[in-house]
Amino acid sequence: MSRWPSSLFSLRLRGELAALLRIGGPLMAAQLVQTAMGFFDTVMMGRVGPIELAAVAIGTGLWHALFLFALGILMALSPSVAQLNGAGRIAAIAPLVRQALWLGAALGLFCWAVLRRMEEGLTLLGIEPAIVPIAGDYLRALSWGMPPIFVYMGLRLFSEGIARTRPVLLISLLGLAVDVAANYILIFGHWGFPPMGALGCGIATALGMWTMLVGMVVMMCLDTRYRHYGLFRQWDWPCWRELRPLLVLGLPIGIGLFLETAIFATVALLLGRLGAVAAAAHQVALNVAAMTFMIPLGLSMATTVRVGHAMGAGDPHAARYSGLVGIALSGLFMAVMAILIFGAHRTIARFYTDDAAVAAVAAGLLRLAALFQISDGLQVGALGALRGLKDTRLPLVIVLVAYWVLAFPLAVLGVRVGLGPAGPWLGLIVGLTVAAVLLNLRFWRLSARRGR
Repeated sequence: MSRWPSSLFSLRLRGELAALLRIGGPLMAAQLVQTAMGFFDTVMMGRVGPIELAAVAIGTGLWHALFLFALGILMALSPSVAQLNGAGRIAAIAPLVRQALWLGAALGLFCWAVLRRMEEGLTLLGIEPAIVPIAGDYLRALSWGMPPIFVYMGLRLFSEGIARTRPVLLISLLGLAVDVAANYILIFGHWGFPPMGALGCGIATALGMWTMLVGMVVMMCLDTRYRHYGLFRQWDWPCWRELRPLLVLGLPIGIGLFLETAIFATVALLLGRLGAVAAAAHQVALNVAAMTFMIPLGLSMATTVRVGHAMGAGDPHAARYSGLVGIALSGLFMAVMAILIFGAHRTIARFYTDDAAVAAVAAGLLRLAALFQISDGLQVGALGALRGLKDTRLPLVIVLVAYWVLAFPLAVLGVRVGLGPAGPWLGLIVGLTVAAVLLNLRFWRLSARRGR
């Protein structure tokens, strides 16, 4: 008698894990591919010269922050589509997605306008004069990719919401291929093109974005599983009544992503004041943390879909179970990463740099990075589960408190008391840990309340 419940639980767990990985696997790979775009940009620009590399690095940091803010607003689409799909309200999905595409186009035009004026802001920030015009050329060229990438993201989030994630990976690989090929041709000057440096890098990135949009539209027109939803059967003009719920749900997500990005950018500025060695070591440790973060981020997106689908189907208990499994899986993966990073911190640091001083500081920071891996996995997992419940306002408050009321003052204090590069990272550890605890507590209580 005692074996039956245990077997049943095991079967349910295996089923949930299989569903999460089926949805999340392609998303994890797609996030890694997206990270690879930035990696190849950096590597290729590094062969041009230090000024051009610095210009692209600064420009990338700026447009990424803007991109994540706008993307966060659009991310309201995925749980909304998942809930409609789970409820069997198929006819309501296409009108919602068409409104999201208008929103994506508007966000893309906004980002286009901001990036084209960013050169003036770089001057005000006191960036080295030799870097400013090159960064300006890069950002203006890249700006032409903003409208298509946000329309693409609308289509991608629709695809994620109906649990069709493999096409997302295929389109991401296509975009990466075009970006790398165009980088090679335009940065260095091949096939009759003059060497364009940072300008060519910006054009290549924009071409990759246009490729992803065109590829996704073609795929959705050809694949019968997409045609079932009738996305392109009619034309809808923007409707504020339908756009408003997306904005109400998405704005807190966008602001939260911006706040998270901003805290890491601020830490980079703090460490920049400690010298080139500290700044370079921070970049090494941050790059490693960003790479490991891609896996739980993909799982978080899959968790959003699973929780949203269950809520739409009227099964809050299944939603709670999906959320807890997704959070646990994200935490477990990052626990493994923590062990690996802690055990191989010196080897990883030497892989990134031959400079003994930088490698030594980076190794110390990697040990600290290992400490917040589990917290990072648990917090992003909880955020994904809460998005599936369409709960975004209180998580924004939690993120604000954890990062800017706790982490930032502690980071500044760490520098002032003489802890060196480790000081700001200790602040990040506290902030991420507090965020993880509070966000998971929020999901635990809210999902239990929804199940009554």
